[in-house]
Amino acid sequence: MTSETPEGIPAGMVEDARASWPPRELIDSFLGSFPHDFEWRPGETIEVDSEEAQAQARLFRDVLGRYASGVTVVTTVSGGIPTGMTCQSFTSVSLDPPLVAFLPTKQSRAFGSIQRAGTFCVNFLGRGQEAISNQFASRADDKFDGIEWEPSAGTGSPRLAGTVGHVDCTVFAVHEAGDHYLVIGKVVDLAVDEAEEPLLYYRGAYRTTA
Repeated sequence: MTSETPEGIPAGMVEDARASWPPRELIDSFLGSFPHDFEWRPGETIEVDSEEAQAQARLFRDVLGRYASGVTVVTTVSGGIPTGMTCQSFTSVSLDPPLVAFLPTKQSRAFGSIQRAGTFCVNFLGRGQEAISNQFASRADDKFDGIEWEPSAGTGSPRLAGTVGHVDCTVFAVHEAGDHYLVIGKVVDLAVDEAEEPLLYYRGAYRTTA
């Protein structure tokens, strides 16, 4: 344990060091804020409240991180305002009827908008779209700032430019699944888009097929 002077300054640190420290918010943005903000994948955090839970969360993340997955941005328009979230946990479900699914955390603000709208578009990000993934995974007030998009043909949800493909859906069912929701969507429109190579996520880093 680090000792402190009577003034609360760690031993060995000069008295005016605090004046040059960056803001607390900036420090937290780099270090995270255990135990309340454990990063699992882009745009997703889980709460862990003990050392044992932290160790289990790390093991879970590290093992599941060996499964390479695509990176998507799920979008909608609610109350006239576009919103979206980065989502790694996406899968096809059924061919007849055509169903897909994604799993947002229960803390996701974007999912609240999707649930109210009853529609969403899953955009499959392509190579070179890491910045878009990071932007939609952030807590920015306007995640569409500088993002090129147009309304999708089926539901009017934002269809992002430069993606590998997209599926446009209505909400078919929502189920609780631990600290997540399992959201099943019925596909009403889909298309292959202009990008050739997908953006992947593997072992905590972005990858591609090239």
